[in-house]
Amino acid sequence: MSLQFSVLASGSTGNAVFVETEDHSFLVDAGLSGKQMEALFQKIDRDMGKLSGLLVTHEHSDHIKGVGVLARKYKLPVYANEKTWKAMDNLIGQVPVEQKFTFEMETVKAFGSLEIESFGVSHDAADPMFYVFHHQGKKLVLITDTGYVSDRMKGLISNADAYVFESNHDVQMLRMGRYPWSIKRRILSDVGHVSNEDAAIAMGEVAGDRTKRIYLAHLSQDNNMKDLARMSVSQTLESKGIIVGEQFELYDTDPKIPTALTAV
Repeated sequence: MSLQFSVLASGSTGNAVFVETEDHSFLVDAGLSGKQMEALFQKIDRDMGKLSGLLVTHEHSDHIKGVGVLARKYKLPVYANEKTWKAMDNLIGQVPVEQKFTFEMETVKAFGSLEIESFGVSHDAADPMFYVFHHQGKKLVLITDTGYVSDRMKGLISNADAYVFESNHDVQMLRMGRYPWSIKRRILSDVGHVSNEDAAIAMGEVAGDRTKRIYLAHLSQDNNMKDLARMSVSQTLESKGIIVGEQFELYDTDPKIPTALTAV
């Protein structure tokens, strides 16, 4: 079996991604309640009790809401870097010490034929990081919750077969919307979230010959729409000479409906 994944939930209300190979499977973040997470697993016909572990990106509630309850119920190993552990320890309840593992930034852990590489992003959390999955020559990149995509990030994530890529907001919708200016400023900052246009510019710089699928993720419910994100990203890529549908396809994600389990 190849490297497969499903974006179980993505958006400001909760985030989770499932990744599996023939001998290991991981949940990246659990930003919904335990019951909601279990229902999402049922929709992709997978057993949460067979997970190899739960990888945490950062301590914001839309990424860790279900971490504690799932870790306790299914006795899951939980992986996070040291600063994230300190930041979320009091937020997820008691997790047995034997289930707590450190996964530091910019390191690689091997689980059989699967290698998981961590890398830092720019977000207003203790020590936020995301993951690249390598398996039998295939490469899957998860990158959301970053205010910008640095040259260092681009080097690490370049020419993946598939991306789950943040396309958080439309700048005009955000500026004209109901959020207080303090929150707008935070989202627009270098430690906030990338806009549709900025995401597309980064996609155009990292997508390579092997890139076939890009999933637009972590869309704001108030400051974006699926059709708008896809149109903005497509138009920005086209201005750079990249035609969606020729080199790669764009796919939606949803806060409540998992994407189909797909081979990278």
